[in-house]
Amino acid sequence: MTDARRRRDLARADRILPGVWRLRLPLPWPGVPHVNAWVIAAGTGVVLVDTGLDEPGALSQLERALDQAGLRLQHIRLLVCTHAHSDHYGLAGPIVDAARCELWMHPNHRHMTGVAQDPDRRLQRRLEVARQSGVPEEALKQYAESQRGRGVGIARVVLPDRDLLPGVQIDTDLGPFDVYETPGHAPSHVCLHQPESGVLVSGDHLLGRVSLYYDYGYTPDPAGEFLDSLDVVDALGAGLCLAGHGRPFRDVHEHVEANRREVHERIERVQQALRDGAKTAFEVVPHLLGDPDPPPMMINWALSETLCYLRYLERRDGVERVEQEGPDRWALVV
Repeated sequence: MTDARRRRDLARADRILPGVWRLRLPLPWPGVPHVNAWVIAAGTGVVLVDTGLDEPGALSQLERALDQAGLRLQHIRLLVCTHAHSDHYGLAGPIVDAARCELWMHPNHRHMTGVAQDPDRRLQRRLEVARQSGVPEEALKQYAESQRGRGVGIARVVLPDRDLLPGVQIDTDLGPFDVYETPGHAPSHVCLHQPESGVLVSGDHLLGRVSLYYDYGYTPDPAGEFLDSLDVVDALGAGLCLAGHGRPFRDVHEHVEANRREVHERIERVQQALRDGAKTAFEVVPHLLGDPDPPPMMINWALSETLCYLRYLERRDGVERVEQEGPDRWALVV
């Protein structure tokens, strides 16, 4: 392993503002090398926003980053999770145990806490959705074999001591942060905004680069919810975004606009794919990605995204399911 690679694989802390640190925590995922947790000074301790993924050595990595900021787990007075995905919630259990602090999170967390309690059921559900979407049986078999017995990246399920809902405020030395519901990426997603300083903690709703992912099957219209959540965040007029991945950025409105454009462009690709006839969601995926032979990992992600766009269009009378035996096929409404 090169020195550069070793440096990338180690957690670190960066001071962003007085009393605000970015904890850059490594991830084992291709294309997603790290996740950010945010430390915000609050009286005699700190508020920690998000946790990192639970995997071997992950808690030590978090402690390493905290140490660079002059902190220990015991300084955490409150743990806040922007959403219940494993890289933002996975270490909640060990953190709460060590710091003896409360966890605040949105109540719609079953999309992940339920999975952590029954991972086999999650796998079966994914296989059923994929089969109904036209994924070939051999590909389903390979996926099942690759996933069976794998953990979900959550140390243990911790239920929130307080629901993060509009009206709740998080007190910090920077001032109180207000809670805004921003579903789409996940049903449990919230953003935090401090109006006087203009600081936005965006989780995975708004990132430094456009990277779209929606949890499919838990809410009626994830893509539509994501677009509505962009409107919520845009109206705040934030001046500095602390995102769940990547570096902080100041051109928040421009990032909102870039996400809007990308979502609508990808919806148009789905519509374009159906202009020469009905297709399964699996058959639409290469059109969405612009790749006639995408790798299996990309198909897995893009299938959920495609289904969300088809659902978005179906609810707006743009597409309909074709009545037939076998996998669902989708056609444009004429």
